[in-house]
Amino acid sequence: MSTPIESRRQAKVIDELRVFIKKVLSDPTIAVKSIDIARKYRSQPDSDELIAREISANTTIRIPEKWSDADRMFLEIIDEVLDDEEALY
Repeated sequence: MSTPIESRRQAKVIDELRVFIKKVLSDPTIAVKSIDIARKYRSQPDSDELIAREISANTTIRIPEKWSDADRMFLEIIDEVLDDEEALY
């Protein structure tokens, strides 16, 4: 059973992901831009930081300097998509 603190944290992550999903569905170019940006910076040191900054600067997705669990999850998923893409080739 989860504690009240864990439940609040999970609710916050779910709320952030809902907002994110709505943005992506409203503007399908966000996914394409995010993946293109990730490809550009993936091999560089501090790539997640660079990716987060450029996505924030070039899309309606805002990733603050202090990442939430949802922000981290988004960046991890982008990395997984690129891993899957590489595995295809």
